[in-house]
Amino acid sequence: MQKKKIPMRKCTGCGEMKPKKELVRVVRSPEGEIFLDLTGKKNGRGAYVCRDVQCLKKAQKSKRIERAFECAIPDEVYNKMEQELTESGQ
Repeated sequence: MQKKKIPMRKCTGCGEMKPKKELVRVVRSPEGEIFLDLTGKKNGRGAYVCRDVQCLKKAQKSKRIERAFECAIPDEVYNKMEQELTESGQ
């Protein structure tokens, strides 16, 4: 029997390769809206970050998510994503 391949993605915060299910997808929709996609199925360009607020802060500080989406991201959006991460972790 063939072993099923586990999709791996790189966290934009810590830079570690992890299984896709362990990460949260950050999406830029075709309209330009940026938000967390906890289901991993929403339409748009995606980048991945660990389910850890510290990784999100690292990605914000180094502007890795902005580079992945090729656009500036306001602090309010990061604050909203941080709040969603802490709520989903409980």
